[in-house]
Amino acid sequence: MNKASRLFCPALITPKNAVVKQTEQLSRSQKLLTELGLVKSGSNGTYQIMPMAQRSVDKLVDLVQSNMQLAGGQKITLPILTPTNLWKKTGRLDGDISEFYMVRDRSGKQFLMSPTHEEAVTAMLATTSPISYRQLPLRLYQIGPKFRDELKTRFGLMRAKEFLMKDMYSFDVSEEKAGETYAIVSAAYDRLFKQLEVPFVKVNAATGMMGGSVSHEYHYISPVGEDTLLQCSSCGFAGNSEVLDVKPESPVSCPSCKGSDLKEVRGVEVAHTFVLGDKYSKPLGATFLNTSGKPQSLVMGCYGIGITRVIAAALEVLSSEQELYWPCLLAPYDVCLIGPKQGSKEQSAAELIENELLSKVGKLCGHQELLHDDRKELTIGKRLLEAKRLGHPLTIVVGAKAAQQDSPLLEVHLSKGEKLELDINEALKLVAEHSQHKKNLLNCSFLQDKEEYISQSAGQQH
Repeated sequence: MNKASRLFCPALITPKNAVVKQTEQLSRSQKLLTELGLVKSGSNGTYQIMPMAQRSVDKLVDLVQSNMQLAGGQKITLPILTPTNLWKKTGRLDGDISEFYMVRDRSGKQFLMSPTHEEAVTAMLATTSPISYRQLPLRLYQIGPKFRDELKTRFGLMRAKEFLMKDMYSFDVSEEKAGETYAIVSAAYDRLFKQLEVPFVKVNAATGMMGGSVSHEYHYISPVGEDTLLQCSSCGFAGNSEVLDVKPESPVSCPSCKGSDLKEVRGVEVAHTFVLGDKYSKPLGATFLNTSGKPQSLVMGCYGIGITRVIAAALEVLSSEQELYWPCLLAPYDVCLIGPKQGSKEQSAAELIENELLSKVGKLCGHQELLHDDRKELTIGKRLLEAKRLGHPLTIVVGAKAAQQDSPLLEVHLSKGEKLELDINEALKLVAEHSQHKKNLLNCSFLQDKEEYISQSAGQQH
């Protein structure tokens, strides 16, 4: 059982009448996560994730992994340190590397603290005994820390120097097969972002320093986004302005429907997909043996999701100025149960119902998804205010009306402010409905069938 009295959640306490100087522009999610004690700043651009927020991170990691495995992914772990000589071979060390951390070991050998692992994973395959075409496609993914020496660290977890990322690297026998893999993994990304229930756009994007022939970005629309996107109100098309080559004076028509109803919005990039071709496999000598037994360069793709960025950006989109609102599948807890105040006249009668609810609610949603606010030295009002700010999907208050003998009533607060007065069975029904909604999302009930989903994905061309 999770007890609020035992939860390490170091909220910021600002004394009354204190004048707070803002040294940087804060985003809504950054302000709330910090004030409520879910995230602490470690140093400039690094963040310490506290237990409640860690639950959300772990839930997203599990969700990402289930989708990557559905897309045929196999999990690996690559070293954080990548020898710079690999980046020399692919030519990326000659580009702009001002954002990357370089370190040397005691012998003077230089390494990158990896911002991405294309060279490392390709070199791994190049040094593996000959790979047969029968072993392909390979779709290898990992989830781990990445590093970028950001010139401007902003908005908390959305632009940090160290962040958690899922990166997948695919290897195929041909451009055509690489296109099929791209369709399957992209469909898994589409599915993931639909499961999160946060409005997103998928846009054509520049390949940039990664290289390759095809690229798409996934964005959450927010004023704090760093990318300028053009979105068509008529057909829904969206594109990054750097790809659409927008000129200030000339009108732009939608590339999809040719309409002129394009509007400019700001986007937070939360995921990116690429078809890379042989940009990395050729210089690093990563080959497979084809049907004739001859070595041939592997054809690659890569696929990234910013785990911590998705959480911060989703909260940025959904939350109010004062209260966090979580995607259903990422809320740290499903239900917060608040019992009567110590010493109140209704305490003994209300605690009987409180104990009954602890058992029944726990069985419905899972005991790990229930947070019991057992800090009875605090008023119900103080605990409720905190619960609402933390954004629990359901907060059940066992107060004075629960002690009524004839018709005990519970106060149930939904995220986004709705308040209900329900009897015990009605409250339990609400918990059950919430749990069923989560199961539907996890089982992907908006898709007819998993096998059909995979076959449809393989047939798509992006």
